Amino acid sequence: MPGGKETRLLHLSEMEKLDKTLFRLEQGFELQFRLGPTLQGKPVTVYTNYPAPGEVFDRHKFRTLSWHNPTGKEDDSDKYCKLDLQISGSYQYYFSLGNEKSGGGYIVVDPILRVGADNHVLPLDCVTLQTFLAKCLGPFHEWEDRLKVAKETGYNMIHFTPLQKLGLSRSCYSLADQLEVNPEFSSPNKQCTWSDVGALVEKLKTEWNMLCVTDVVYNHTATNSEWLRMHPECGYNLINSPHLKPAWVLDRALWHLTCMVADGKYTAKGVPPLIENDHHLNCLRKIIWEDVYPKVKLWEFFQVDVNKAVQQFKTLLTQGKMSTKSDPNQHLQVVQDPDYRRFGCTVDMNIALATFVPHSNGPAAIEECCNWFRKRLEELNAEQQRQTHHHQEQAVNCLVGTVVYERLADGGPKLGPITRKYPLVTRYFTYPFKELTVEEEETMIHQPDKACYFMAHNGWVMGDDPLRNFAEPGSNVYLRRELICWGDSVKLRYGNKPEDCPYLWAHMKKYTEITAKYFHGVRLDNCHSTPIHVAEYMLDTARKLRANLYVVAELFTGNEELDNIFVNRLGITSLIREAMTAYNSHEEGRLVYRFGGEPVGSFVQPHLRPLMPAIAHALFMDITHDNECPIQHRSAYDALPSAMIVSMACCATGSTKGYDELVPHQISVVSEERFYAKWNPAAHLASGEVNFQTGILAGRLAINRLHQELGAKGFNQVYVDQVDEDIVAVTRHCPNTHQSVVAVSRTAFRDPKTSFYSKEVPEMCIPGKIEEVVLEARTIERSASPYKKDERFVNGLPNFTVELREHIQIKDSKIIKQAGTAIKGPNEFVQEIEFEKLTPGSVIVFRVSLDPKAQEAVGVLRNHLIQFSPHFKSGSLPDDHSAPILNTLFSSFVQNGSTFVKHLSLGSVQMCGIGRYSCLPDLSPSLRDVPYRLNEITNVKEQCCVSLAAGLPHFSSGIFRSWGRDTFIALRGLMLVTGRYLEARNIILAFGGTLRHGLIPNLLGQGTHARYNCRDAVWWWLQCIQDYCTIVPNGLDILRCPVSRMYPTDDSSPQRAGTVDQPLYEVIQEAIQRHMEGINFRERNAGPQIDQNMRDEGFNVTAGVDRETGFVFGGNRFNCGTWMDKMGESERARNKGIPATPRDGSAVEIVALCKSAVRWLLELSGKNVFPFRGVTVKRHGREETITYDEWNRKIQEHFERLFFVSENPADPNEKHPNLVHKRGIYKDSYGASSPWCDYQLRPNFTIAMVVAPELFTPERAWKALQIAEEKLLGPLGMKTLDPDDMVYCGVYDNALDNDNYNVARGFNYHQGPEWLWPIGYFLRAKLYFSKLIGPEIYAKTVLMIKNVLSRHYVHLERSSWKGLPELTNENGQYCPFSCETQAWSIGVILEILYDL
Repeated sequence: MPGGKETRLLHLSEMEKLDKTLFRLEQGFELQFRLGPTLQGKPVTVYTNYPAPGEVFDRHKFRTLSWHNPTGKEDDSDKYCKLDLQISGSYQYYFSLGNEKSGGGYIVVDPILRVGADNHVLPLDCVTLQTFLAKCLGPFHEWEDRLKVAKETGYNMIHFTPLQKLGLSRSCYSLADQLEVNPEFSSPNKQCTWSDVGALVEKLKTEWNMLCVTDVVYNHTATNSEWLRMHPECGYNLINSPHLKPAWVLDRALWHLTCMVADGKYTAKGVPPLIENDHHLNCLRKIIWEDVYPKVKLWEFFQVDVNKAVQQFKTLLTQGKMSTKSDPNQHLQVVQDPDYRRFGCTVDMNIALATFVPHSNGPAAIEECCNWFRKRLEELNAEQQRQTHHHQEQAVNCLVGTVVYERLADGGPKLGPITRKYPLVTRYFTYPFKELTVEEEETMIHQPDKACYFMAHNGWVMGDDPLRNFAEPGSNVYLRRELICWGDSVKLRYGNKPEDCPYLWAHMKKYTEITAKYFHGVRLDNCHSTPIHVAEYMLDTARKLRANLYVVAELFTGNEELDNIFVNRLGITSLIREAMTAYNSHEEGRLVYRFGGEPVGSFVQPHLRPLMPAIAHALFMDITHDNECPIQHRSAYDALPSAMIVSMACCATGSTKGYDELVPHQISVVSEERFYAKWNPAAHLASGEVNFQTGILAGRLAINRLHQELGAKGFNQVYVDQVDEDIVAVTRHCPNTHQSVVAVSRTAFRDPKTSFYSKEVPEMCIPGKIEEVVLEARTIERSASPYKKDERFVNGLPNFTVELREHIQIKDSKIIKQAGTAIKGPNEFVQEIEFEKLTPGSVIVFRVSLDPKAQEAVGVLRNHLIQFSPHFKSGSLPDDHSAPILNTLFSSFVQNGSTFVKHLSLGSVQMCGIGRYSCLPDLSPSLRDVPYRLNEITNVKEQCCVSLAAGLPHFSSGIFRSWGRDTFIALRGLMLVTGRYLEARNIILAFGGTLRHGLIPNLLGQGTHARYNCRDAVWWWLQCIQDYCTIVPNGLDILRCPVSRMYPTDDSSPQRAGTVDQPLYEVIQEAIQRHMEGINFRERNAGPQIDQNMRDEGFNVTAGVDRETGFVFGGNRFNCGTWMDKMGESERARNKGIPATPRDGSAVEIVALCKSAVRWLLELSGKNVFPFRGVTVKRHGREETITYDEWNRKIQEHFERLFFVSENPADPNEKHPNLVHKRGIYKDSYGASSPWCDYQLRPNFTIAMVVAPELFTPERAWKALQIAEEKLLGPLGMKTLDPDDMVYCGVYDNALDNDNYNVARGFNYHQGPEWLWPIGYFLRAKLYFSKLIGPEIYAKTVLMIKNVLSRHYVHLERSSWKGLPELTNENGQYCPFSCETQAWSIGVILEILYDL
């Protein structure tokens, strides 16, 4: 399915709250929620407010998503619920565990923008936007001529500042009426209406292929808004926000100070109307501290009337009132007066009565008590005064800082003398009444009909938390004068919901509907200080009218996580990013890299992939209408190269009208009243006209065209190269065609006329073949009359233009001196460019394709890939799931299995392989389907069978790769369950060929260096043959396969393959027979040459069968013949040569493996598939036959009697009742030389339960499993010893050599550390017996197993080895001495998933 559906997977993790993480998706994508490993096996429900098909979006309405489980029931790694995303906007999801909400987050679905009569898509990364100040467009009938400049220079989106009626200040963002078109757009004979604006917007879309967006301003309204007078509740006034009263009093006092300074009344005190130096500022501070603060006494608003409170307290005491205070930790504190009257605060009299208790009821005692109370109140008032003093200090600092900026600073507006028009500081509150004295004015704050018109202005607070509303109670911004205030606008007070201020919400909703009806998008002005719930509500309204609303916003939070909160909740499409924040070209280049595209050379991604956190899509502006003019900050020469650098970003880009014309000053949103120029293509221009000769207009068209082409054609990879301090090269690469476009820009952050720029420009090496120069452009000066600011029109520098040439060959370039080709290294083909006229203010853009050598290499690579999949013939296509690259054919269990199963099955690839030297002995030449290869060195044909590594990295190659026990414990999971039958057969037969003394080797050592020192490997081998016969189609055929015996007798030297061949069934019979006869030999080469630590007795190997019980037994106290095979190594701790866990006698899992083999052979002989009915041994000189039936019954009859530790203390079968310390469990062994060891709780009996479940009574088995779960189950593995055991130690450290016998040199390897492979058997046993107990227990068990396995999934996903370890230390902690990935650990987990 080429070009298949894009699907993203979001893995949910327990308690993961992702409201600060941005997930961006496109319409048409499918989003799948999957359970992360921490949630698998748990009851998870996912909720979302993304509407069901046919429903309308309601932010507060959540629905449940249903789960799909495509792979059936073995585990939850592929279970998912999904959303088909068809509507743009911001949506929330959360999930619960049972009834507990556990985590959640947001997804943002991008809008699809369309232009043209044919409604074709405009990709977001192709947007080129230009901002126009609406008031500079003039009368409406002239707009088209002015907007045509944007069309002709290649912009495809226009951003209009608000088109509404403006307030008194004439600022573009101070609106007098949000619902009315600015009357200035009307002409005497034609009124301009919203439908006229809408018709123009539609024409621009269909005929000019341009979209239009405009601002929405929700934060404030012009002070002179008519509707505000009718509805003063819409602002923060002194009735609905009485906490602002002290700030209002201070504000009025500062206004009176302004008037007195303006009138010269403070000149004598050192503050004249024109403030010019530090002395004036210091005098101003002094006046505020000595004249203003003492007069307004702000602290009184926060203080208690002491006399009144003491009188009230005295009355209560005299009446004998007692305290009803319950909490002894409550202390007396000031309770703020909600109306903020002077001395209006109180204290809690209950607390007072409990704190100040008179020692008697006499008047003297009461008087003394009242004095204590008075003293405490005075302390509290003093504290309030101190607090107010801190606020006053900050207020003075802020006030003086403002004066410095506005009057003295070089970069400031230099307002000149203090007047009533330009006051000392901007007023924070409206005051629509006649001016009186400070005292008289203060009386009005308690008169509702007056106080409701004292409203707080809006502004911004440096470094404030944007999620906090600075005008609400709890904030002291107005009192501390921290607001940088806009005196022309009133801050709007929405409350928390529409009911809190119905008129305001309804008014702004209408405003939003008008905007969404006529415009394709909105710019959220001052988004960071717009109450987020208000913006959310308004944008929901807008999207009801225009589903694909383009939302841009400026956020000055300075914090990406905070940005994401706004982007997530509001569904912002693009965040405005400013190139003007860059202080040099290096930083400008970094911004390009930050805001767009993938890195060059990243892999082409498949359609189905994890949903990754994103950064917000950028609208990257070379300049915004709020920025200062770059010509003043940098130079006129920089306009072109910086525009080029910005437009090479893989995101939306933009600029502001005036930048391209090289207007040498900021076009002020407040004071600019002139009109923009019109388009005139003719050679001669009149005043108020522009064309391609003006500024960088010609260059801008070429740059915009290129930006749109790169976005549309999939050049989505970006690389930025800082060539030198001024030159930035940006590469945009298309991964499908392997084409690149490289733009080299020489910036001019310093004016070339006054700063030194070297004529020597570094050579550039461009890898690949340059097809053409897309464009080259230089900013040049021409003779023209000097710049003079036009009275009527916004005009730019007349003496600069752009020299531009497009689509030329390198040889025709005027910027390049010469270009040569060089071969770097063995195959890198590079074009070396030497520049001649890359002057500051120049750009050159190359189109580059792969060099011929690389194209050839791609061809060869594709040819190689064809052997895996013909799909690669056609070229570099995105993955479409059409063909596997790996040719190992797995079983249907794997192919149709979950992701977890598939990832585990790669363990089969990881562990099973062919080395340079064969690890297995050769198989019989008469065996069919054996793989061969030519030896590279000898050129001789040799066998190359797959062998199985025990673990990585320690057991990867050489003689230590293959171990009998490890191989056959892992083989069922890694090879049979996964379908690798032939390779499994070869391993079984190869090991069978090494049988000696009736045993399979522990260490294989290619057969010639084998060690026969383990008692269990042969039984695991037999179990694997049984599993092979059961799982593999026609599996019984293996019994007749020839086995080449390397050691036909115990003492023969190694024989070549084919010398002595026997059918496998004879080898099986020999292994069983030898055990019944009894095995007793001494290892060959016994001594330190094969084992440095073993004591002499340890080299004596014994094994046999107890005739009475049928149990296999063996070993002695100086060797360890089972998997728990740690031999002591520390001389210092005196444990050298002593096995930590000899497990001699009858080990529980070996007894069960033997039972399994005997039972199976009994079945086969009954069907005449196996020719032997039992084993024959010589006893007392005559032959005696023990049938498999008899042997099978013996084990069955004796097993529970001798292995179960009865709950009955008087059980007659119990030999050592004094050693019992856990009841209801199964012994680890029977008949150990150290009887205590039989009774240790270990996980080995759970292995027995899986291979021979018939030995166990289900109820007893279930109880024992519960004890094992409680005591032994760890996060990933099973504790190898009961933590209650006195030698338990859960941390394995093989390097530690100390005096501690139990741990030195890792002696506790199997005395506590948590091994992974037994957990597979534990879980399989739980699953098997839960079915026998009942359906309810079974369902609970399946959940429990999924839950446990989820931790293995987490580990597998995070493991750099993509495997499961051999063991962990206690409680799942990492063990540095463990193999990072172990064959049997992976195998057993595959087995339990197969059983599920």
